[in-house]
Amino acid sequence: MADQRELPRRPRLLGGTRPTGEQHKATTFELFFDLVFVFAATRVTGFMAHEHSAHGLLQGLLLLALLWWTWEAYTWLGNQARADEGVLRWGTAVATAAVFVVALAIPESWHDVPGGLFGPLVLVCAYLLVRVVHLTLYGIAAAGDTGLRRQLLLSWASLLAGAPFLVVGALLGGWAQTALFAGALLVDWAGTFVTSRRGNWRVHSAAHWSERHGLFVLLAIGESIAAIGVGAGGHALSVPLLAAAVLGIGVAVCLWWLYFDTVALAAEHRLVRTTGADRVKMVVEAYTYGHFPIVVGIIVTALGVEGVLAHADESTPLGGFYAPALFGGAALYLGGHVLFGNRMHATVKVPRLVTVAVLLVALPGVIAVPPLAALAGLVLVLAALIAFETRQYAQQRQELRQ
Repeated sequence: MADQRELPRRPRLLGGTRPTGEQHKATTFELFFDLVFVFAATRVTGFMAHEHSAHGLLQGLLLLALLWWTWEAYTWLGNQARADEGVLRWGTAVATAAVFVVALAIPESWHDVPGGLFGPLVLVCAYLLVRVVHLTLYGIAAAGDTGLRRQLLLSWASLLAGAPFLVVGALLGGWAQTALFAGALLVDWAGTFVTSRRGNWRVHSAAHWSERHGLFVLLAIGESIAAIGVGAGGHALSVPLLAAAVLGIGVAVCLWWLYFDTVALAAEHRLVRTTGADRVKMVVEAYTYGHFPIVVGIIVTALGVEGVLAHADESTPLGGFYAPALFGGAALYLGGHVLFGNRMHATVKVPRLVTVAVLLVALPGVIAVPPLAALAGLVLVLAALIAFETRQYAQQRQELRQ
């Protein structure tokens, strides 16, 4: 296990680095870094709503995957050394600006607007800059750790293997870009997963790791609240609009409850008790990869909520775009919980698995119901799940809080 104290700063260029210890927590500079991802998530939701197609939804998921991989990379780095000290502060500031450029380019990520810089290539170049800065900083922070530096060389290989796919895809556009972006992510994600099995990454602080992911889930839930305002924009206040807004807040509360009431606490306790290579493997599988469907589920649900608010006054069916986003996103969110819980505790929460099935079975019917009724139905299903679990697992909830 890592040393219980944070070690003194290594005197190097631009202030060097300060290694972390078991008691390390998230820094305010990391929270500042997260703010650009809030903006980026809003841009992705807006992009998917504008495209309003299955292809646009797929493009949005690829953009979310790029953003998630970027954020996750810096979370690993912040667990290795303090993000607000020395060279990491300077490098993370550069990365923050680059991620903001990525976010600005999202509306043009597949469709360049004439008269300016080529949007798709701007997005790719900014993304690659973020990744290069990260691996460079990580190499500095890994000084003296041969195993970690070997792992970073493998990460460089995965990045460089996928980068040409991103560049060529940006130049080609259309479905070719979609396929090549997916290929780049597959190479990078699969390469990292396979090489990470050796256990050469380091997880010094379980509390920092759990806290950072909890904060990102919270930021994603914040996007579901922002989606209420976006969907309601330009509409006169009415009873259906206000009812939809209240129901949208109800969805956000349910999403928060389902993760933070017991799931996050139990996972952190389990992670603290796990050490060494077992902890690294758990973090890779349950957090780096396992949290992605949870976050995507929230963002896609937010897209559905935005669609309901935009059509709250209408009695026409919700339709085949927003209905799958609303119910499918919630099903993906809960499915991610099932996978996460299984990896952390080797158990399956049957009530959540049953709720996933209920949401998917109900989906074809939801397409044909009015927007307000669809949103009310989702709140009812999620609230029923919460009520059942609160009663069913009352003792476990109490033990977690002792």
